[in-house]
Amino acid sequence: MKKICLSLLITLCTVFAVSARNNYSRNEDQLPKAARTMISNYFKGGVSLVKTETSMGRVSEYEVILTDGTEISFDRQGNWKDVEVGDSKAVPSQIVPKNIINYVKSSHPGDKIVGIERKRNGFEVELRSGIEIRFNKTGNFIKYDD
Repeated sequence: MKKICLSLLITLCTVFAVSARNNYSRNEDQLPKAARTMISNYFKGGVSLVKTETSMGRVSEYEVILTDGTEISFDRQGNWKDVEVGDSKAVPSQIVPKNIINYVKSSHPGDKIVGIERKRNGFEVELRSGIEIRFNKTGNFIKYDD
């Protein structure tokens, strides 16, 4: 009985290890349509690299690096999860909730949003100055992060 349980455990571990893979490509056609549309509408840089993370045979996330260095993470449906641009650029204002834009303009004039992450309970924004700010789902200020 112990040998059977041990064999089963080893088999299951092997299956889980083999099923979790990352695939790399330069072909943006493997991205969901929503992700391709977002990239073409809001970013000028072409796709340099697409990393597809799979778990248990299903895509769990796409990570994209554009030719200008911008990094974007998408969920399996193509909804953006995280956007990071270089310090000389700003995250496109069209994808940032208006309340967040208004807060940054009034509280940190002249600063730019260089990163935004969509979380389960809201947004986390990073400014060029290094300040990180948390907002709720509707874009209202919660707190400054350390």
